[in-house]
Amino acid sequence: MRIDKYLKVSRIIKRRSVAKEYLDNGLVSVNNKIVKACFEVKINDVIQLKKKDGVKTYKVVNIFEYATEEKAKTMYEEI
Repeated sequence: MRIDKYLKVSRIIKRRSVAKEYLDNGLVSVNNKIVKACFEVKINDVIQLKKKDGVKTYKVVNIFEYATEEKAKTMYEEI
């Protein structure tokens, strides 16, 4: 799954367009490499997201094309 879609479906970021902005501005890295929106996320990847309040780190646990709010919470672990 593309990382921009993963960030939206997992509800780490609310909208895919906002996820794309983060990616275009180099604020998202996977396994310590800055990535673009087309990057394919895999289970066990580590995502780092630079936000105003600091860097958040997440480990990819599950990948679902669509997810309810409850299911979305099972897609990642915050590290």
